[in-house]
Amino acid sequence: MTGIDEVLRERLVRTVFQPIVDLDSGAVVAYEALSRGPAGPLERPDILFAAARAAGCLTELDELCRRTALESAISAGIFDPLTVFINVEPEVLDSAKLGELVDLAECAPGQLQVVLEITERAIATRPAELLATVNRLRAAGWRIALDDVGAEDMSLAFMPLLRPDIVKLDLSLVQKRPGPAVAEIMNAVNAYAERTGAVLLAEGIEDEAHLRMATALGARLGQGWMFGRPAEGAARSLPTAALDLPPSRETVLSQSPFACLPADVPLRRSKKPLLIELSKFLEREAIRFGSTCVVVAAFQEAKHFTAATAARYLDLADQVGFVAAIGQDLGPEPIPGVRGADLDADDPVRGEWNIVVLAPHFAAALLARDLGDTGPDNERTFEFALTYERSIVADAAQVLLSRVLPVGPDRVATFPAAAQLNTASRPFAAAGRPGVHPDAERLVLETSVDATLRRALAATTNGVTIADVTRPNHPLVYVNSAFERLSGLAADEVLGINCRILQGEDTDPDAIRRIREAILDGREIRETLINYRGPERVRWWNEVYLAPVFDGSGRLVQYIGIQNDVTSKVESENLLQIERKRTARYLAELESLAFKDPLTGVWNRRRAEELVESAVLQSSVDGTGFALLYLDIDEFKQINDGHGHLAGDAVLHATAQRLQLRLRRSDVIARLGGDEFLVLLPGLGARSAAAEAGRIVDSLADTLSSPVALPRGAVTPSVSIGLATYPDNGADFDSLVHAADQQMYAGKQGRTR
Repeated sequence: MTGIDEVLRERLVRTVFQPIVDLDSGAVVAYEALSRGPAGPLERPDILFAAARAAGCLTELDELCRRTALESAISAGIFDPLTVFINVEPEVLDSAKLGELVDLAECAPGQLQVVLEITERAIATRPAELLATVNRLRAAGWRIALDDVGAEDMSLAFMPLLRPDIVKLDLSLVQKRPGPAVAEIMNAVNAYAERTGAVLLAEGIEDEAHLRMATALGARLGQGWMFGRPAEGAARSLPTAALDLPPSRETVLSQSPFACLPADVPLRRSKKPLLIELSKFLEREAIRFGSTCVVVAAFQEAKHFTAATAARYLDLADQVGFVAAIGQDLGPEPIPGVRGADLDADDPVRGEWNIVVLAPHFAAALLARDLGDTGPDNERTFEFALTYERSIVADAAQVLLSRVLPVGPDRVATFPAAAQLNTASRPFAAAGRPGVHPDAERLVLETSVDATLRRALAATTNGVTIADVTRPNHPLVYVNSAFERLSGLAADEVLGINCRILQGEDTDPDAIRRIREAILDGREIRETLINYRGPERVRWWNEVYLAPVFDGSGRLVQYIGIQNDVTSKVESENLLQIERKRTARYLAELESLAFKDPLTGVWNRRRAEELVESAVLQSSVDGTGFALLYLDIDEFKQINDGHGHLAGDAVLHATAQRLQLRLRRSDVIARLGGDEFLVLLPGLGARSAAAEAGRIVDSLADTLSSPVALPRGAVTPSVSIGLATYPDNGADFDSLVHAADQQMYAGKQGRTR
């Protein structure tokens, strides 16, 4: 039977090509190169790469597959106008000999156009190497595709950072029934494509239903068995066309995030306390966007990454897609789940305070420069800008990520199980261990636990287990008496077997998957899941914390588990959650009665006044502007008199609906009374608010003046709109409404003369 060593020695891999077609014309525009092993157990690529990974020769196999792919493409004559797609494994990104492949592509007898496919795992694993590699390949004329978008939320988080030319939609989006997750992904990728001109490619198209779904999602390109299965060589019977992509943009990184700010951006000055509160606000915004969000921050020095900050960033790591914190003496993983980097003393980022938050529909960055005060820490003054310009935010994020280090067994900070990460009560900077939390030590326990430690473990009320991960099935080699009580099983019933015996039909499979992934990665994890006690299989909630154990050479050898029965807590929280939901529904009903217009369902004047005053406060803090639109339905009395009050109500309801469909989710719509509406447009540029709002007014005029169907025919209303902006036309609700009303009235009078 062929082994992985023979595969590499004899170069026993081959390439098959799957066509990628233009969904409008049906023409083949590219081929994806897919690797296959020799006939037998290693033929499937997943098994082939798993064998290479286990044998420690993943780099060699990955290089062989890519070189074979390009050589096969050249042999098959896949030249201009066709393009060839190839892949790279994230784990070997820093050692991938991509320069040699660039030379091979350039020396081909025809013009060979190449797209490199990268998954979100690549940027999450090795961000600095990936960004450098992408820029190098773009300079050589290669294009970049982000693969498997939609399979994991992280792909949406990293999309604006990788800036792919092609976004490959995972086959699950095409083949499964649409749901909320599909809608979220569709909105994110279509917004990105609209901003950048990137092309969407749908995978897994096997029939007409899949094709319809792909085009509905916005895909211009497609691949799948409907267009051809993977085969050696190109399909000569199919028409071909060029792959039309937007011009390639090579990213030129600035020296620091603050240097990403354009010269004309106004800078402000403040002492440290305000910057702390702004940072916390952006952290809260990041949590609101959850797993599709990236947070990267620079703290100058490790001493500024305090215990309170560490506690907040632990929460961020639990709820946000990717979190990084860099600074002098911060290591590759300063706290669990947070990536890091140690900055040299002469690194320009050392003189800055930065926090960058980037999500598919949100971008914000606080970019500050230390002015060098020597007084008390809280009295230090910074020059700063708070920007929501996506391109600046993405550039700043790339600058910081270009410094983030990869993690591995020789670099990851390992936390002893007994410490349980009590970050809130300990200072961060550990003497003699720069870049690592003070509780972090390498904990090496041999199977034969000494008598003193055995007595200590026996005395604790927490269940403690030790599993040997160097042996098949990761058997338990130690359990304490508290674990025996929790599990309802004696030690001699569980030693030598895997602790999955505690699982059952109601155990969350996603929690189990996360635990397995953490063990494969050699990192710690905390989960709360249902386990079953004793032969009677009584359900209980287990809060389990698993910590990796490494030997002196950095090899992962054991996992320590700490377990607690939190059944009462979980059940109480569940009851409390039910009560909270019931209360929330009741409060929402009260709010609707107090603040909603009963006819149209939009806000009433009272609520509009509160929201405008809130917008004034927000704009005064972040330096943005907003606009108020005052809408009046022309000759509304004639509609009521000629068609009846029910017809008038229908026109009012239609006007509110059209405003809701046309405006942004963040915009506020209110009915002031009668036939008058108010629209608040927040988050506009301080200098450009009038121009931005004017364009919206122009588009609304047509939308609101289309016919409204009535039982006795149709009526075509017209609407007069007045505009006022903050702070140019006022700084409170009454003055802004008055200004907008006056402009509306002047426009109405001008039309009737």
